[in-house]
Amino acid sequence: MDKNIIEVKDLKKSFGSNEVLKGVNFNVKEGEVITIIGSSGSGKSTLLRCLNLLEEPNEGQIIFEGNNILDKKTDVNEFRKHLGMVFQQFNLFNNMTALKNCTIAQEKVLGKGKEESIEKAQHYLNLVGMSQYQNARPSQLSGGQKQRVAIARALSMEPKVILFDEPTSALDPEMVGEVLSTMNRLAELGFTMIVVTHEMEFARKVSDKVIFMENGIIAQQGTPEEIFEKPSTERMREFLGRA
Repeated sequence: MDKNIIEVKDLKKSFGSNEVLKGVNFNVKEGEVITIIGSSGSGKSTLLRCLNLLEEPNEGQIIFEGNNILDKKTDVNEFRKHLGMVFQQFNLFNNMTALKNCTIAQEKVLGKGKEESIEKAQHYLNLVGMSQYQNARPSQLSGGQKQRVAIARALSMEPKVILFDEPTSALDPEMVGEVLSTMNRLAELGFTMIVVTHEMEFARKVSDKVIFMENGIIAQQGTPEEIFEKPSTERMREFLGRA
């Protein structure tokens, strides 16, 4: 884990007069798990959406494998093939089976054949413990199961980095554990992950680096031990005390 796959430099994003990101800087190394924590409205999800250009930053740089993806010459669709995204609300196609949800982008975006797409999809559905539900539609699945299919869908594209935007926030408490367990397994397998989360125990146990955001800036970043045992500000101590 010594090579930066992503470098974020002085990233800024405003919506009208509302400055949401005020100059964000951090690096992501291959195989790292980075969790982003902070109160609602601190800019966490906006930062994540800027990383895969679902939102266009106003200023700054996002360097991916040595190239600034904010350069106007960047092929955005080509870049997005390398970043998987797991959303709060699953975003599955309700008229498709779990298997089809995991094959359609492989075929349409990556141009893979049907057999190869199915093989990859089945592999990743098995990895997240959902192989027995491959023929089920989302309406037949629990929230936790839907989110695990969504994770398998992201994995099926074999991205270099997987972004998770509060992947457990829409789940009932009893379903949170199964999704966090799946993500823990991915971390153990060496996947590069950036996770916006309110699950402090997951951040403490699984992260290589924790980023604490407050009012559109990174107020503190460091190892889980540094963040949770040695918070540098009173605001950070308050947040962790509530969490």
